[in-house]
Amino acid sequence: MNQNLFQSGVKLLNALSRHSEVIMRAYLVGSVSASDISPKVLDQLLQLGVLWRPEQDGDYRLKGAVRNLLEGSLQDERNRQIDTNMASALAAIKTLAQHYKEALHYGRFAESQGHLNDLREHVYALTESLANHVRLLFSRINNEFGYVSSVDAKIRENQLAQSQVTDLLNQIELIRFDELSELAGNNRDLRHLLVVALQQSFTRVTKEQSAVQARLLELLGRFREFRGKTRLLKGFVLHSDQHPDFVPKDYTRFSQIPMLFNQAEPLLRAAAVDPNNVEQEAELQHLVGQIRTINRQRKHEQHSAAKSISIEVLAAVEMDDSRLREAVEQYFCHVIDSGENITALQYHQWRALDFDTEAWLYQVIGGYQSLDTEEQRFFAIEATGEPHPVYSGNYLIHDVILGLR
Repeated sequence: MNQNLFQSGVKLLNALSRHSEVIMRAYLVGSVSASDISPKVLDQLLQLGVLWRPEQDGDYRLKGAVRNLLEGSLQDERNRQIDTNMASALAAIKTLAQHYKEALHYGRFAESQGHLNDLREHVYALTESLANHVRLLFSRINNEFGYVSSVDAKIRENQLAQSQVTDLLNQIELIRFDELSELAGNNRDLRHLLVVALQQSFTRVTKEQSAVQARLLELLGRFREFRGKTRLLKGFVLHSDQHPDFVPKDYTRFSQIPMLFNQAEPLLRAAAVDPNNVEQEAELQHLVGQIRTINRQRKHEQHSAAKSISIEVLAAVEMDDSRLREAVEQYFCHVIDSGENITALQYHQWRALDFDTEAWLYQVIGGYQSLDTEEQRFFAIEATGEPHPVYSGNYLIHDVILGLR
């Protein structure tokens, strides 16, 4: 551990604690005058890099790093902006990963551990920065940019936030996980940092940024609606001030009525239950309960009707179906015995079968498809017909030719 760096950090934090009132005054007001601070304290804060003087005769201001620290810790969203230099951060991460692999390859384990610690800090700082940017955007949206007063300022802040979201998504696209995976190789620590940690942050931030963009567009539409109504109201007030004797005309006496006033009488809307109205919840539950009761009664009636079906009718249906299957089997046997190709309709006419021709063709095709794969190899079946004249992709079957291979 570097003792000089450790002592310098402790000295800086002690100074921040001792002179916290001066620092917070400079943070809230924006600057502090030399007359408000003792020369000794001022000199110490200047040497530590807490304050600086941008102009020779001007006041003293906080350094940017200290201001960013206070903004992040206090979650002050007034002046915070999204500033992610993803390309520079990724270049630093890749460089540290190469330093770590090189030191590990040559057996410099102490040096490799130091590079690994620096790499962890860079990766976690990047993921924390992305999470803070998302939190910042959601905070602005939730208070509807309440740190600015006018609607026009809110619209400008909304457009700025949308451009920042776009820039952030473009920066995130610079992450190439295939390159990071190749760089990590089979090293477990590198794969955890470069692939797992970054990919989890990448997925989370991408989804949240999509939600942010949708909310920003919704707010922008609302702000523009407010601005339009405000301008209309201000214009009417200004017109009334300039013309105090203004009286609206009676447009009902005109033959040509402006479309703004030429509206039909309001009609009564059809009665409907509002599921979002809490007062109607009891009535809605009662109606739903009645619907369920009706459904149960109908199902019971259907079951009762099903029980009254005669078994003789079912047997007749089964007998007809079995007769059709037997006729198809005889058709197949005839093809085998004769060895000639014969169409299904020719066999139907030759045997004078009383089955419907369409049902007969369906049963022939189904009988062939129900055969085993080995049995289907003995037969050659082909459907004759034509494409549908109107609906493309449909084929109208007129007959089926069956023969042996």
